Amino acid sequence: MSAPHVADTAGAPIEQEIERLRALHNSRPKVCVVGSINADLTVTVERLPHGGETIAGSPLRILPGGKSANQAATAGKLGADVSLIGAVGRDPNGSLLLDALADAHVDISDVARTESSTGTAMIVVDDSAENFIVISAGANGDVGPEMVQAHRSRIEGSGVLGLCLEIRDESVITAARVANEAGVPVVFNLSPIRKVSDELLDLVDVLIVNEHELAAIVGEDAARAGFDGGNWDAAGRALADGHGIADAVVTLGGAGSVVLAMEKTVAATEVTATAIAPLKIDVVDTTGCGDSYMGTLLTAIAAGHSVAEGAELAAAVSAYAATGVGAQSSYGTTDQVAQFLRGR
Repeated sequence: MSAPHVADTAGAPIEQEIERLRALHNSRPKVCVVGSINADLTVTVERLPHGGETIAGSPLRILPGGKSANQAATAGKLGADVSLIGAVGRDPNGSLLLDALADAHVDISDVARTESSTGTAMIVVDDSAENFIVISAGANGDVGPEMVQAHRSRIEGSGVLGLCLEIRDESVITAARVANEAGVPVVFNLSPIRKVSDELLDLVDVLIVNEHELAAIVGEDAARAGFDGGNWDAAGRALADGHGIADAVVTLGGAGSVVLAMEKTVAATEVTATAIAPLKIDVVDTTGCGDSYMGTLLTAIAAGHSVAEGAELAAAVSAYAATGVGAQSSYGTTDQVAQFLRGR
C-alpha cells in the first residue's frame, strides 16, 4: 500500500481515552447481539499438552462465556443498552450464565431456555497465557432462524448488530438480513473460522478477522502482503469489490490491529489502513479478549464513533481483560478500565 494511504496511531492520551469511555457509557447506545452463550470449563496448566499426553492441571473452574455473550457483557459493562438473542439449557449452567449476563447489565429477555444442555467450552490455559478451546454447541444449536425472526424488532431497533459463528449459519444470515433491511450496521467476526456464503459476507458492514480468517476470504497472497509487508491494498479491495465491505478490523495478536477503510472512487477503490498500537501489559489470560474487543467496537459504532475510534477504545478495554482470568470474569466496567489506564 502506498505511503499516503497509511496512518499510524500510538493511541490517544490517557485522559482523552478515559473521557471517550465515559462519554460512551453516558450515551447508552443500543446494541443487539445474536449468538452463543457457553459455560467455560477452564483449567490452567504449566504448558499445553502434546497429542496423546496427559498432564496435571489446576482445579476446574466454571466461568460464564460464549463469544456472543462475552461481546454483550462487554457492551453492558461499558454502559450500552444491550440485548442478547440466544439460548441456554434448563440446567445449573444455564442459570449461572443468565445471572452473569444480568449482572453485566445485559437484557436477557430474548434468551430462551430449551431442553438441550447449555453450551460449553473446554478451555486450557498455560503459563504463557496461550490457550486452546473446544466447543460443544448444546442449546446454541437451538438458535434457529425462526427464533431470530421472532425477535426481529429487537434487531431493527438497535444501533448495531453483532454476529459470529457459534450458532447455525442460517440463523446468522437471517439476523444479518433483518439488520440490513432495517439499515442497522452488521459487525461480523468470522470466528470460529469456517467457510461462509457470499450472501453473508455481502450483508456485512464491518468485518473483524485475524490472519487466517482474512486469508479465507481474500486469499493467502493478499493477506500475506498485509501481515508481512504492511501492504493492505489487495486485501481491502477484495473485501470492498468482492463483497461491498466498507470497513474491516484485522487483529494482529500482540502487535495490535489494523483498521481498513475502503472508499470507492471513479478510478478505483482506495484503501486507508490505520494501525492501532497495543497497550503494553503483563498478560495473564487471553481467553475472551477478542470478544471484549468486539463488544467495545459494537458499543462505539452504535454511539456513532468511527471504526478507527472504536478500535482505539477496544484496544484499551481488551488489554484490561488480558490482565485477568477467564472471559466475562476478566471484563471491566468503565470505571475499572479508567483506573487501569491511569495506573499504567
